[in-house]
Amino acid sequence: MTWTPQAAEIAREAGARLREFFAQGVATEYKGDVDLVTVADRTVEKLIRTRLGEVFPEHGIYGEEGTRERMDQEYRWYVDPLDGTTNFAHGFPQFCVSLGLEQRRTGLKPDEDGTILAGVIYDPMRDELFEAELGRGATVNGKPLHVSKTAHLAEALVATGFPSRKRHQSPNIHFYHEFTLRSHGVRRAGSAALDLAYVAAGRLEAFWEFNLNPWDTAAGVLVVTEAGGRVSDFAGGPFQLESREVLASNGLIHDELVGMFVDLFAGRGLAPIPTPGEFAAMRELRAKGLE
Repeated sequence: MTWTPQAAEIAREAGARLREFFAQGVATEYKGDVDLVTVADRTVEKLIRTRLGEVFPEHGIYGEEGTRERMDQEYRWYVDPLDGTTNFAHGFPQFCVSLGLEQRRTGLKPDEDGTILAGVIYDPMRDELFEAELGRGATVNGKPLHVSKTAHLAEALVATGFPSRKRHQSPNIHFYHEFTLRSHGVRRAGSAALDLAYVAAGRLEAFWEFNLNPWDTAAGVLVVTEAGGRVSDFAGGPFQLESREVLASNGLIHDELVGMFVDLFAGRGLAPIPTPGEFAAMRELRAKGLE
């Protein structure tokens, strides 16, 4: 059975609604410290919930904005109606709709993963629809997706994200610093689902992030693996929806990335931050063309 045509139609409808909200501006409130919720999040999740219920009436739905329906069913949709809410609320056009379908076998424990069968990520501002079904490859607007062939981190463009809440408790700023020094560049664009889609499309070589939720990653990890990439935890072990850590890459630099995480967690090979005096000396050398 194929699920993506129906899911893609729902994602496009949801994305059109997001474009309308984006054009007119929306009311914003806060879930926590700086964790934004907009009218758009809740309205679009309700739309998706209704449409999924019409097309797949026996499927469960697990949505970011609180939808928990038919959670004991074999099939479950993970729904993020607006991945990139902070971007959206600030008028920054980097956000998407993400729908991932999991098959959960009888006897699975609540913290055990089933099999991700399908994933759809729709960027309404660029009108890009990323789709994947298990064993059938991945596409963007109907064209096959393939990860990049870059084989070394030093030549790679990578991406990450930071939590909206309790940012001072996140260790990721240290990893950001190290990856910036060791790669061709680090991007922090604010939508995990799109970052994963971009790894699949070869626009990025890798993406890592702490403290994500199943609705953030369910669709994207399948798009990456079906495009030929690899997804794991930071130690290189199997990725789990509830693990709260994801490392996705083109596969070619994955072992290098895992080795770097192992070293960084152990405190090995950390690059010191230059003092103001050292910065001044570097600027002087650069001005003389000696750096």
